[in-house]
Amino acid sequence: MKFGIIGTGIVGTAIAVRLEEAGYQCLGVATRSAASYERFRQYLNKERIPLEEWVPEADLIFITTQDGMIQSVAKNLAERRLYRNGQIWIHCSGSQKAEILKDNSFLPIKTLSMHPIQTFADVGEAIKLLSGSHFGLEGEAIEEGAQIVQDLGGIPHKLDPEKKPLYHAGSVMVSNYIVALADMAVQLFDLAGIPKEAALQSLIPLMQGTLRNLDKVGLPQALTGPIARGDSEVVRSHLECMPLELEQSYRALGISTLELAQTKMKLNGKEYPKENLQKLYQLLVLQGGKK
Repeated sequence: MKFGIIGTGIVGTAIAVRLEEAGYQCLGVATRSAASYERFRQYLNKERIPLEEWVPEADLIFITTQDGMIQSVAKNLAERRLYRNGQIWIHCSGSQKAEILKDNSFLPIKTLSMHPIQTFADVGEAIKLLSGSHFGLEGEAIEEGAQIVQDLGGIPHKLDPEKKPLYHAGSVMVSNYIVALADMAVQLFDLAGIPKEAALQSLIPLMQGTLRNLDKVGLPQALTGPIARGDSEVVRSHLECMPLELEQSYRALGISTLELAQTKMKLNGKEYPKENLQKLYQLLVLQGGKK
């Protein structure tokens, strides 16, 4: 299988390296950034050659530019007639649909969105993490996409294109918002006397333990803590000391945690104590613990 890459960012570079290792042949690369191309060549020594010389020969075209450029790059290829029948055009955006690759419905190519459900700090890490990562797929080339993902060592999942924003929101919540949560927790530790740098280092093992529990026992069984056991007095003590700027987030997350705690008890054949439920509802929803 022959492929090419347009956009040599972290994801595009890592995919190119992994596909070559899997027996695919990279025909060419294109990028406007000299710096990203030099980084690409550190991992895969491919020359930048004109699109006309390799795009029509490729089976797969990966457009791994920034999200805002994907559609214009695809449109440019179509306008220049740089395609062939049956070719698959692929982007790796989690928020954009595959259909943005095909401005003209009569274009004789198939589209695919192939989004890694993973966060990558650098190319080296991305190359390692692609194998074992899950991917969200949608578009016209789902079957081919599933095979590509498997060749990368990943696990494919078919998405509903119309609900893709929800899929991406879920990815953002566990990737980006966990960083925001860590920042809030660090602020609280700092107020309690643990300096911010030490606070983060002390919280990371706790976060890792929670992830291990999620991996081992799943949802909702991984839930622990005061709300899981119905301890309203502990929650009250939190709210009595909580800085106003963090109070709203604490309450909102507490309400979601309370719903999950009820589900956990029900699955365990128990009923969440009504008195505890009412007290926690008063604290979290009716703001009974407000100073």
